[in-house]
Amino acid sequence: MELHNLKPAAGSTKRTKRIARGQGSGHGGTSTKGHKGDKSRAGHKRKRNFEGGQMPLQMRLPKVGFKNLNRVAYVGVNLSRLQEIVDKYQIDTIDIATLVAKGIVKKTDNVKILGAGELNVKLHVTAHAFSETAKQAIEQLGGSVNIVKA
Repeated sequence: MELHNLKPAAGSTKRTKRIARGQGSGHGGTSTKGHKGDKSRAGHKRKRNFEGGQMPLQMRLPKVGFKNLNRVAYVGVNLSRLQEIVDKYQIDTIDIATLVAKGIVKKTDNVKILGAGELNVKLHVTAHAFSETAKQAIEQLGGSVNIVKA
């Protein structure tokens, strides 16, 4: 056996369909694309979500909701979480830099202190916003609340 004798196994290869190479090829004329129309043209792509002329799903469904472009999103931190931080790190001042350093919030987050949970120590807290219950709980224990502009 030599290189010029090598052939692929019988039935392992198929001849490619040579389209648009004249009538003798059997695939000339319209080149297997039928007659005229958009689908026979080069570069034709069916529109996304096209349902054959039927009213598309996104147009059949009702329009609902409203997205407020001026909404300010806050990351909530509860009083119970602040108590955990105080117990773990023995600190009496909590600000955004502290929360970022401890990996609780990201540097770009707006922080809002929420009133869920118990607080047992006097704390000086600095954040972007406070709920009324959180503010009262911190001030009842003699702590202070400082609001920072975002």
